[in-house]
Amino acid sequence: MSEIHPTAIVDSKVELGENVKIGAYAIIKGNVKIGDNTVIGEHAYIQGKTEIGKNNKIFPFATIGSDPQDLKFKGEDTELIIGDNNVFREFVTINRGTEAGGGKTVIGNNNFFMAYSHVAHDCVIKNHVIFANNATLAGHIVVEDFAIIGGLSAVHQFCRIGEYAMIAGKTGVAKDVPPFTLASGQRAKLVGLNTVGLKRHGFSEERIRLLKKVYHLLFKKKVNFKKTCEQLENEYKDNQDVMKIINFIKKSQRGITKDG
Repeated sequence: MSEIHPTAIVDSKVELGENVKIGAYAIIKGNVKIGDNTVIGEHAYIQGKTEIGKNNKIFPFATIGSDPQDLKFKGEDTELIIGDNNVFREFVTINRGTEAGGGKTVIGNNNFFMAYSHVAHDCVIKNHVIFANNATLAGHIVVEDFAIIGGLSAVHQFCRIGEYAMIAGKTGVAKDVPPFTLASGQRAKLVGLNTVGLKRHGFSEERIRLLKKVYHLLFKKKVNFKKTCEQLENEYKDNQDVMKIINFIKKSQRGITKDG
């Protein structure tokens, strides 16, 4: 049985799993599906075609599944898909997708969104990502596994943040940030590897040494970027970490954030 506070407003279209708890004055309307053991805090607002998985926790005043902040949006049937075990703190805002962007905003599993953070339309957030307070994503952004977006930072449309990358607080990201790196600055520049984060996630000294070598070759020197990538690919084609960096660079459309 689900537990719904008498002051909450829950649309008849809403589908609730087992043991869902909905707090006072929460409003849930539209084609919303909420998975087992999810907790919806007081005054939270969930709308639209929104699917929320199991064991999520949505704190008071969070707004989930609202219309995209895009002047081209004219009420198309777009959606928001959220996985399991995510935390959305107070005043977090997550928008649905747009027709032009594929129609979906997608959030994976085990992510932590601190207060006032924002995910715009058509973004894809993978797994184990942390958004610090007031971290802001524009539309069409991809954030890979285990990335951290620092407080008061902002990421430009269509950028990608690689796995295990960290964006320092008060950073403006205008280009793609490669995996395993640390970016900082009013206009983001690479300032090294995310060494502390890699150690916390169990990367060995040997793995980190190799990543430092690759970082130095790619980002610390003035090099022929394409040629250096080809050389590294030939030398380390069987190394998963190095190939993640190379493949990330190959797929870049906005360009790569580089060392300052």
